[in-house]
Amino acid sequence: MEPSLHRLRLLHELERRGTVTAVASALDYTVSAVSQQLALLEREAGTALFERRGRGLALTEAGLVLAGHARTILAAVEEAGHAMAAARDGGATTLTAGVWASVATTLLPAGLAVLGRHHPEIGVRTRELAPEDTTGAVRDGSLDLSFVLDYSSYPMARVPELVRVPVAVEGLHAVVPRGTVRAEAVSLTDLADAPWVIANPRSHFGRAVRISCRENGFDPEVRHEAGEQSTALALVAAGLGVTLASDLGLITAPDGVDVLPLVESPTRTVSVTYRERDTRRRQLRAFVDAFREGARHVGLTPID
Repeated sequence: MEPSLHRLRLLHELERRGTVTAVASALDYTVSAVSQQLALLEREAGTALFERRGRGLALTEAGLVLAGHARTILAAVEEAGHAMAAARDGGATTLTAGVWASVATTLLPAGLAVLGRHHPEIGVRTRELAPEDTTGAVRDGSLDLSFVLDYSSYPMARVPELVRVPVAVEGLHAVVPRGTVRAEAVSLTDLADAPWVIANPRSHFGRAVRISCRENGFDPEVRHEAGEQSTALALVAAGLGVTLASDLGLITAPDGVDVLPLVESPTRTVSVTYRERDTRRRQLRAFVDAFREGARHVGLTPID
C-alpha cells in the first residue's frame, strides 16, 4: 500500500474534525470530492477504515492506526519542507502569527523591533483574531504560532499537539470613571454595586472576569458588553460603568479614568503557542526570545 500524501492528509483531517463536511469546509473541497478520496484510500488499504455512525463517519481500529502514521508522515514532510526552505533562503523565513488588539498595539511593535535587530532574516506576518480562535488556527496550520492568554482565575484549556511557552505576566486593574472612587486600592467587592463594562461571557476575558466576581460573592451587573479593552475603557471614561483592564490594555487608556490596584492582585499570562512538532524550529525560539525582551520594553514582567 502506497497511499498519496493528499489522501493521508484528508484522513488526518477527518480524525481531527470528525465529519467529512468539516474536512471539506476547512480545505475548500466539495463533500463529494473528500468522500471519493477517502473511499479510494480505503480500497488501497484493503480493509475497512471507516464505519458509519448516524450521518457521520468514525474511524475503525485500522483507520486509527493509519491516522497515527499519517500524523507522523505529514509532520516529517512539513519539517523537511522547513529545512529545504531554510537551506534555499540562507535561513530566511516568514512566520505567520496570530494576535489580538492589545498585543497588536503594544507588545507586537516592541517584539518585532527586537526580532528585526537580532534576526533580520526572520519575517513576520500577523492576523488579528479573537483570543479564543487562535489555538485552532495554529493547530490546523493556518498560523505558525499565536499569542494566547491564561487568567489566574480561569486558565485556558490545553490543546493536544500544541506547546505553550510563557512570555510575560500582566496585572489586571480596576478602571473607574475619574473621581468616582476615593481610595488608593479596591477589592472587587467594592465594585459589586456598580454597572460593569466587560466582554461577553463567551469570550475568555468575559468568563474570567465573571468568575473572579463570583468568587468574591457577586454577579456583576453588565450594563455594556465590549469585546475590546479600548472600547470598554472609552465607555468607562464616559461614566457608563467600571471594568478591569490589563497592563497592555492600559497603555492606550483614555483621559477620564482612574486606574486602581486590586486587592486580589489578579494576573494573566501571555504565552506563545505553536505545534509540538515545530519545537525544533529555531525561528520559533528566536521569536519567543525577542518577545520576552519586547515585554521588558513595554513594562511587563517577562518569564524566562
